[in-house]
Amino acid sequence: MSDVVGYRVAIQEERAAALRSRVQQLLAPFAGTERALDSGCGAGALAFSLAPFVGSVVGVDLSADLVAAGRHLAPANCELTVGDATALPFEYGSFDIVGCMRVLHHARRPELVVSELARVTRPGGRILLIDQLGFVDPVVSGETDRFEKARDSSHTRLLPDQDIRSLLDVNDLDVLTNEIAPEQRDLERYLDLVGLEGDERRRVSGMAPGAVYEVEIGWYVARKRGGLAR
Repeated sequence: MSDVVGYRVAIQEERAAALRSRVQQLLAPFAGTERALDSGCGAGALAFSLAPFVGSVVGVDLSADLVAAGRHLAPANCELTVGDATALPFEYGSFDIVGCMRVLHHARRPELVVSELARVTRPGGRILLIDQLGFVDPVVSGETDRFEKARDSSHTRLLPDQDIRSLLDVNDLDVLTNEIAPEQRDLERYLDLVGLEGDERRRVSGMAPGAVYEVEIGWYVARKRGGLAR
């Protein structure tokens, strides 16, 4: 396991209890028999938070290193596998609950991620979508994206709230609950997550909003139209 992957796993475990509590609050009640999916799972943070409340969870991510690291921590009812969030290897309506956390801003075509989430969710099933939000002001949003891309080349674009809502709506997903929550971000820890060092770290630090700054995280629970809710 690389140092960067190890650090990400450590941060994931540090935040696990808070994420599990938030997921329970947003998605309850659970039947306890649901089949769930974490699309773009990384090392399994969202998958593991779902696992105590459902029958089984599958996590899919493009990074073989993160998937391998997560497998060592996965509970018995959770399986992590390598796969593409824009072309999920599952049939239509395979899952009762589908989650996707902090993935859209890494996708070149986020609309494909959302359409795949909708496709593999059964009618009446629920989707939990979590992502950092962009700004309506294109100048501010552009500056933020330049910093994020300099920090992590896999970054594409932060979507504002209205764009995410539009993607959900065109895929027959009705928003049941929406929260926009502030998140305090420590710059040094944030740079450690991608392993930046030396001159490159100093260059990217100079583009940051501050040593400690605030971002907005959107939490969306949506239901797929049709079918019956469980």
